[in-house]
Amino acid sequence: MNTHKDFHCYVDLTKDIIGGKWKPVILHHIGNSGIIRYGELRRKIPTINERVLSRQLRELERHHLIIRTVYKEKTLKVEYSMTTIGNELTPILNTLCDWGRRYDNFVQTELQCPKN
Repeated sequence: MNTHKDFHCYVDLTKDIIGGKWKPVILHHIGNSGIIRYGELRRKIPTINERVLSRQLRELERHHLIIRTVYKEKTLKVEYSMTTIGNELTPILNTLCDWGRRYDNFVQTELQCPKN
């Protein structure tokens, strides 16, 4: 069975790997934290449910964008960090974050108070 997908351009490939509601947000938090524990990631994204977070993390790991490290201590400890190729997304996601901040400011100032 062939599971390879055909993409018309690399934007389609990128969207397939990191697209969706949660993956860019997850990658943004991991990339800017360096290393982050599961619970901390959960607190940074309070509106995501645990099942979805776990599934998205597994997919990002399967695509080699993040590394999951498990420490078998008295209390199980799981940490996530970016791979080298995954870390290349950090400046891109930070740029998207900055653009969102500027857009929000634009909407709050320019569109609320039209100039005559």
